[in-house]
Amino acid sequence: MNGQGFPPPLALEKRGNGLVINGEVFDFSPMRDGDVLPLAAVSSYWFMNDIFCSAGEIELTLMLPLPTNYSQEQAFPDPVIVIEDGPIPLPQPLPEGEVLTAPTVEGSQA
Repeated sequence: MNGQGFPPPLALEKRGNGLVINGEVFDFSPMRDGDVLPLAAVSSYWFMNDIFCSAGEIELTLMLPLPTNYSQEQAFPDPVIVIEDGPIPLPQPLPEGEVLTAPTVEGSQA
């Protein structure tokens, strides 16, 4: 067996056409409309698929780590559109000690 820790918390910041992930800078400014940067070209486990440039905007998908007390917003996040430079707010977990429970259906047997 090989023990694996959970990913570190995610901290994001937009800087122009760049993205800072937990202090590591990813510069997408060379990308032009229609460009696609293959996932294999990015050495970070945070990215989930290819990175696109469309109408001058960078489009990408990142992994959002889920703590044990994850919220509904973390489990099923809405797309995030970031216009201005600065920190990017992310969905927050439930208060410490709380966890989501599966919905129950009346009349069902466990």
